[in-house]
Amino acid sequence: MNDDIRTAPSRDLPAPSSSRWYESLSFRLFVLTLASILLVEALIFLPSASGFRNAWLQERVQAARTAALALDAAPSRNVSDELSDDLLRSAEVLAVTEIEDDMRFQLLSAQQPITGNMYGLDLRESTMVSRSFSAMGAFFAPDDRVLVILADGSAPGRVIEIVVPQAPLKADISAYARRIAALSLLIAFVAAGIIYVMLHLLVVRPMRRVTLSAEQFRNDPGAWTRRLTPTRRRDEIGRAQNALAEMEETVASSFRNRAHLAELGSAVAKINHDLRNSLASAQLVSDVLARSEDPRVQKAAPRLERALERAISLATDTLDYGKATPQAPRIERVSLHPILEEAAGEALAIYPGVVWDNKVPSEQKLDADPDHLHRIVSNLLRNAAEAMSAQTDGSARIIVSASGHGLDVADTGPGLPGPAQENLFKPFAGSTRRNGTGLGLVIARELAQGMGGDLILARTGTDGTVFRLTLPGLGA
Repeated sequence: MNDDIRTAPSRDLPAPSSSRWYESLSFRLFVLTLASILLVEALIFLPSASGFRNAWLQERVQAARTAALALDAAPSRNVSDELSDDLLRSAEVLAVTEIEDDMRFQLLSAQQPITGNMYGLDLRESTMVSRSFSAMGAFFAPDDRVLVILADGSAPGRVIEIVVPQAPLKADISAYARRIAALSLLIAFVAAGIIYVMLHLLVVRPMRRVTLSAEQFRNDPGAWTRRLTPTRRRDEIGRAQNALAEMEETVASSFRNRAHLAELGSAVAKINHDLRNSLASAQLVSDVLARSEDPRVQKAAPRLERALERAISLATDTLDYGKATPQAPRIERVSLHPILEEAAGEALAIYPGVVWDNKVPSEQKLDADPDHLHRIVSNLLRNAAEAMSAQTDGSARIIVSASGHGLDVADTGPGLPGPAQENLFKPFAGSTRRNGTGLGLVIARELAQGMGGDLILARTGTDGTVFRLTLPGLGA
């Protein structure tokens, strides 16, 4: 696995902003791991403390049973005060009583008066839940409390009752809790350290590389020279690193292409400007030649004029499209019908065989830039007329109508071929004319979008083509 980043030492990049150590992912992972382990240890401690307390009590009960068996071997179950005191000390209890058939037999009497609050415990009926609550209560019980414990005796049908002070139990269970806490902290730190190292190697360090790369890319995407190399990891981090590496390469190539295109566009703009001026001069010369009486000149002059017009149109459209930002529209309240008539008069002047049918009501108004709207409609009408230029049977017709969907410009032409439909609004690619630039519809759509609308191909087929212009308030 190769996760390294290639570094170009020849270029100094701005250092990424560094966060505080306690804000880093490594520290947060360590704290989260440590807290999780301590939480699990705390959950385990409750039944563990309950088991310790129960074992402590059972030890005293068992010692008391042993003492009871020793008493059974004694004559009349009587022992001396000295032996009784020794048995009480060995059992770590204050007194031992045996109950049989509701009769109480004092086996080992307390050598001193028992003082303190009595608290009864019946080990025969305890459950895991009750033992757990009692274990937690042992930490907060008063030291002068005295426990009176009932348990099964040394023989069936017998119940043994022992009196035990609370203070030794509280001291022992507190010491046990301290030992468990120290061991839990040790385990937690060791486990957290191991998990931290593994997470740092597998997660944090690769993510740090990805983050560093993204920050450097953000600070200077154009001049960025450090690259993430692809990795063989197939998990989420590996996929993120590979995706970022591909994105960096793609964006870097885009920046290089953009710089080249900007330089090329600047050169083309200069060439087009000079070319348009030269073509304008040539057009003046062609106008002079058109008035010549020489038959050969009269025959060639129309071809020359058409060639010059196409060249000027190409240069103009290219310059218009090459502008960084189109001219902002000047929105005003306009009447749609006269704008359509003016655009038709300009676009269809050289196509007398095309029937013009304006179905837009004369009172139709909308908010738009009249110049932009004129350019859009002129382009659509000119394209439709050229598409029907081969129809000489009088069927060529352009119908413009407004509805709630927008302004529809329909023709009765042969329709658009498949490739033309796919590239219709792509510059230099969507023209169906032999000498077209493919910029007319692109510019028209940009003008429509600049006024808050859009230009789309509604439908096309052998019965004709319909373009739809949508603008705010049109057809409302």
